[in-house]
Amino acid sequence: MIFLSEWIKACSLDQVKKGELFGFVKDGRKLLIANIDDTIHATDLICTHADADLSTGFLSEEGVRCPLHLSVFNLVNGKPNNLPAETALNVYPVKIDNNEIFVEV
Repeated sequence: MIFLSEWIKACSLDQVKKGELFGFVKDGRKLLIANIDDTIHATDLICTHADADLSTGFLSEEGVRCPLHLSVFNLVNGKPNNLPAETALNVYPVKIDNNEIFVEV
Protein backbone atom coordinates (compact mmCIF):
# COMPACT_ATOMS: atom_id res chain seq x y z
CA MET A 1 0.00 0.00 0.00
CA ILE A 2 1.35 3.44 -0.93
CA PHE A 3 0.74 6.44 1.27
CA LEU A 4 1.22 9.84 -0.30
CA SER A 5 2.40 12.69 1.87
CA GLU A 6 2.58 16.39 1.26
CA TRP A 7 4.25 19.38 2.86
CA ILE A 8 1.82 21.99 4.10
CA LYS A 9 2.68 25.49 5.26
CA ALA A 10 1.97 25.89 8.95
CA CYS A 11 3.09 29.43 9.75
CA SER A 12 6.09 31.72 9.74
CA LEU A 13 8.91 31.07 12.17
CA ASP A 14 8.15 34.45 13.77
CA GLN A 15 4.69 33.21 14.81
CA VAL A 16 6.17 30.52 17.08
CA LYS A 17 8.89 32.08 19.17
CA LYS A 18 10.97 30.06 21.65
CA GLY A 19 8.70 28.56 24.32
CA GLU A 20 5.48 29.12 22.34
CA LEU A 21 2.73 26.92 20.88
CA PHE A 22 0.78 27.50 17.67
CA GLY A 23 -2.28 25.52 16.64
CA PHE A 24 -3.80 25.50 13.18
CA VAL A 25 -6.23 23.62 10.98
CA LYS A 26 -5.44 22.85 7.34
CA ASP A 27 -7.68 20.73 5.12
CA GLY A 28 -9.36 19.26 8.17
CA ARG A 29 -6.07 18.37 9.88
CA LYS A 30 -5.62 19.85 13.35
CA LEU A 31 -1.92 20.37 14.04
CA LEU A 32 0.26 21.85 16.75
CA ILE A 33 3.61 23.58 16.27
CA ALA A 34 5.83 23.87 19.35
CA ASN A 35 9.15 25.69 19.74
CA ILE A 36 11.37 24.25 22.48
CA ASP A 37 14.79 25.92 22.63
CA ASP A 38 14.50 26.93 18.96
CA THR A 39 13.70 23.36 17.88
CA ILE A 40 10.39 23.14 16.03
CA HIS A 41 8.10 20.15 16.61
CA ALA A 42 4.77 19.24 15.01
CA THR A 43 2.13 16.95 16.51
CA ASP A 44 -1.61 16.52 16.57
CA LEU A 45 -3.39 19.54 18.05
CA ILE A 46 -6.01 17.63 20.02
CA CYS A 47 -5.25 15.68 23.20
CA THR A 48 -5.84 11.95 22.80
CA HIS A 49 -7.54 11.76 26.19
CA ALA A 50 -10.19 14.49 26.25
CA ASP A 51 -10.32 16.43 22.97
CA ALA A 52 -8.56 19.46 24.47
CA ASP A 53 -6.78 22.00 22.27
CA LEU A 54 -3.11 21.57 23.18
CA SER A 55 -2.19 25.02 21.83
CA THR A 56 -3.84 26.36 25.02
CA GLY A 57 -1.68 24.04 27.12
CA PHE A 58 1.69 24.58 28.74
CA LEU A 59 5.07 24.02 27.10
CA SER A 60 8.14 22.83 29.03
CA GLU A 61 11.27 20.78 28.43
CA GLU A 62 9.13 17.68 29.14
CA GLY A 63 6.73 18.49 26.30
CA VAL A 64 3.24 19.95 26.03
CA ARG A 65 0.87 19.69 28.99
CA CYS A 66 -2.84 19.32 28.28
CA PRO A 67 -4.81 22.21 29.82
CA LEU A 68 -7.65 19.93 30.99
CA HIS A 69 -6.23 16.89 32.74
CA LEU A 70 -2.51 17.76 32.78
CA SER A 71 -1.09 14.84 30.81
CA VAL A 72 2.28 15.78 29.30
CA PHE A 73 3.11 14.61 25.77
CA ASN A 74 6.68 14.13 24.58
CA LEU A 75 7.07 16.17 21.39
CA VAL A 76 9.69 13.87 19.85
CA ASN A 77 7.71 10.63 19.99
CA GLY A 78 4.20 11.83 20.92
CA LYS A 79 3.93 9.50 23.93
CA PRO A 80 2.21 10.68 27.08
CA ASN A 81 4.51 10.90 30.11
CA ASN A 82 1.68 10.47 32.61
CA LEU A 83 -1.98 9.54 32.98
CA PRO A 84 -4.79 10.06 32.24
CA ALA A 85 -3.68 10.11 28.57
CA GLU A 86 -2.56 6.69 27.35
CA THR A 87 -2.51 7.11 23.57
CA ALA A 88 0.36 8.89 21.80
CA LEU A 89 -0.07 11.90 19.57
CA ASN A 90 1.02 11.58 15.95
CA VAL A 91 4.25 13.45 15.29
CA TYR A 92 5.13 14.95 11.92
CA PRO A 93 8.37 15.88 10.12
CA VAL A 94 9.08 19.60 9.98
CA LYS A 95 11.20 21.71 7.66
CA ILE A 96 11.93 25.42 7.60
CA ASP A 97 12.26 27.20 4.27
CA ASN A 98 12.58 31.00 3.88
CA ASN A 99 11.47 31.57 7.49
CA GLU A 100 8.31 29.48 6.91
CA ILE A 101 7.49 26.28 8.81
CA PHE A 102 6.22 23.32 6.77
CA VAL A 103 4.80 20.06 8.11
CA GLU A 104 4.75 16.75 6.23
CA VAL A 105 1.34 15.14 6.53
